[in-house]
Amino acid sequence: MRLILASGSPRRAQLLDQLGLDFVVQPSEVDESRFPDEPPAEYVERVARQKCLAVLAPDTLVVAADTAVVHEGRVLGKPAHPEEARSMLRRLQDDTHDVFTGVAVSAVRDGGSSTRSAVDVTRVEMLPITDEEIDDYVSSGEPMGKAGAYALQGLGGVFVRSVAGSPYTVIGLPVHLLPRMAAAVGVRWADFRVRAERVSG
Repeated sequence: MRLILASGSPRRAQLLDQLGLDFVVQPSEVDESRFPDEPPAEYVERVARQKCLAVLAPDTLVVAADTAVVHEGRVLGKPAHPEEARSMLRRLQDDTHDVFTGVAVSAVRDGGSSTRSAVDVTRVEMLPITDEEIDDYVSSGEPMGKAGAYALQGLGGVFVRSVAGSPYTVIGLPVHLLPRMAAAVGVRWADFRVRAERVSG
């Protein structure tokens, strides 16, 4: 059985790599648009499930995720251009917001398929950020392609005062949920670990 990450996100791939897993990356071509008035939790869970099912194949376990930043009820996705990134950062600075990450796993075994999904939420408190700091950060290019226009694990980490919940949820993949979700679809998560002799060789 193969483990497939249905995402082109380098940060999600890095998290699985850090866990010592043998996996392949196969991004799914799914419309990530939010439905009008769709609650954030339902939105990220729906998209994660769609990503999973889009690449599901026999003898595979597929992992997919989707992340949204929510501030005062407004869902902030990936900025479309630098000015939108600046606007998002000005909105988030010196305040708290919630990060919703939906995660889904799907498996095909013995001709049948099974899917499980969940949503994890982490609260993030940001430090005050000056316009100059925002301009410098946006010019780095890092905010582009990131929900809420920042990366906790990157340069944007210097703007974060505290995290209440899993930092992996903010990064985009709540890894603590994966072993039990895999078990729920009949797959041993530990079976995907790279063996020690392969690592040393």
